[in-house]
Amino acid sequence: MRQAYQIQLADLGEHGARMCEVTAQAMRGASTALMDANLALAEDVIAMDVRLDEMRASAEESALELLALQAPVASDLRAVVSALWVVADLQRMGTLAIHIAKAARRRHPKNVLPSEIRPVFERMSSVALHLAGRTSQVLLTRDLDVAKGMESEDDLMDDLHRQMFAALMNPAWSHGVPAAVDIALLGRFYERYADHAVAVARRIVFLVTGDNVGGDTTIPLAAPD
Repeated sequence: MRQAYQIQLADLGEHGARMCEVTAQAMRGASTALMDANLALAEDVIAMDVRLDEMRASAEESALELLALQAPVASDLRAVVSALWVVADLQRMGTLAIHIAKAARRRHPKNVLPSEIRPVFERMSSVALHLAGRTSQVLLTRDLDVAKGMESEDDLMDDLHRQMFAALMNPAWSHGVPAAVDIALLGRFYERYADHAVAVARRIVFLVTGDNVGGDTTIPLAAPD
């Protein structure tokens, strides 16, 4: 009975890593759709919403079953609680990628990004995917050094976000208010995607150590923006 319980607990952790891979796939596809004005790819990413919902529901069902039937304590309880946190953050990462794909679809066949700001978003995409890869690594290995290092890696996304706003506020900006609004929202989606990746890393630090690093200790009913 105890062995089956430990297997189910381990499966719950691995489920998070698989879900993280889906969010990375969504971000990769959404960024390509955005850069290339690729409508078909944008539609593929948007359709991933159903898969993400199913993955979150499956993880939550498994976690609640463990809580109800096994009454875990100490580190086992932290693992279940952390899993509930993690799947909420991961689903939100996927949703943010889908928002990017929807922006590409909304403006198709036009490209959302003017050429002068495109390099900033190419780097944002690269940082987001790097952090998603780090998140998957942390979920599988529970490597605290990698988890804690993600905080500083996220600083690059914040720098790029500031660069984006500097470009929008430049008197030389010539693409009008609607384009600026689209770009500001897109920057927010990338920035929040990175923030949720870092939040997952914090959950793993809590899981391993019991220390709450920079977050609250409540189980979210819905992931925040």
